[in-house]
Amino acid sequence: MGKTLNRSGAFTALARALAAGARGGPSLGVRLAALPRMIRATARGEYDGGLRLALMAGATAYIVSPIDLLPEIPLAIFGLADDAVMVTWLAGSVLAETDRFLEWEARRRSVIPGHVAP
Repeated sequence: MGKTLNRSGAFTALARALAAGARGGPSLGVRLAALPRMIRATARGEYDGGLRLALMAGATAYIVSPIDLLPEIPLAIFGLADDAVMVTWLAGSVLAETDRFLEWEARRRSVIPGHVAP
């Protein structure tokens, strides 16, 4: 799981996360509430999500930026398609990474201080 999410992986993660939420997995609210903790743990060097967070920040900047690879006005639907793909990738990446982070937090809490985890 240490690999950076690719596009198809992000779309798959989005579908899995939405299905898991419907089946009683972590809700969207729980996942969004985990984001600040994930950022803090990454900044402290406790969690290994630095590259993934940087990619998500870059995707967010691309989405909100007025500069675009495919401009919306002259290219109409094709100009919006790149933004739609980026939003979908970002949503899937956030859901997958928060799921990974929540699992990491749960494993970390289950370790008894002074004992080596298997």
